Amino acid sequence: MKSIVPLHPDNSERRRVKDVEVSVPIVCGSIAFFRGKMAKEYRTHNWTVYVRGATNEDLGVVIKKVIFRLHPSFKSPNRVVDSPPFTLSECGWGEFKIDITVFLHTDVCEKKLELSHMLKLNPEVYSGPQSPNVPVVAESYNEIVFPDPFESFLARVLNHPAVHISKLPEGFNRLPPGAADTYHLMRKGDTKDHSLSPWFLKFSEMDELSELKAARQKVQADIAELERLLIMEDGEPEEL
Repeated sequence: MKSIVPLHPDNSERRRVKDVEVSVPIVCGSIAFFRGKMAKEYRTHNWTVYVRGATNEDLGVVIKKVIFRLHPSFKSPNRVVDSPPFTLSECGWGEFKIDITVFLHTDVCEKKLELSHMLKLNPEVYSGPQSPNVPVVAESYNEIVFPDPFESFLARVLNHPAVHISKLPEGFNRLPPGAADTYHLMRKGDTKDHSLSPWFLKFSEMDELSELKAARQKVQADIAELERLLIMEDGEPEEL
């Protein structure tokens, strides 16, 4: 999970809503198709790399633009996608790591989110010649968390399906009519009808939450064990 703390100053124009968390589940991935009879020495696969909503909803309400940094052998390897859906398609022959920089809207966070993705062209397990009709899919799930969000951001995403919001504090007032941006009603940048959507992996939120909970419990157990070992090493604490 990626946790981001905004850097904006807290003034009258940027009031925060305390004790609230906004979380945005995202998926970073790639899909590669073998070109079959059209494959050439340096052009064996058509592939697409992307940052999408975990449920294929429009991420443009949170993300401003995405930069995909390809292998230096590509012409203009730093590719900018400044509107959703945040996808980039290319053709090549080799697997490599793609560094991804996610820029967020200014009322969301001034920090950039740095991700990396390993482009996969070949199946993990060889089961015969590749079929041009069955792609190689590689995806990973992340969750961006914004604690104590600004009112303008919170008002804009209150009813957005790509965003999860913890329980609002009692007495929270929405911004006046017109202040809440209806971005998701004006633009449609989701990936539900994307040509590659049939191949997207499905991520269960409950499974992800269970894994995160188990990871936290393991860390807490490791810390407790370390503290116990330190006490044993130093001897029993003296009684007062």
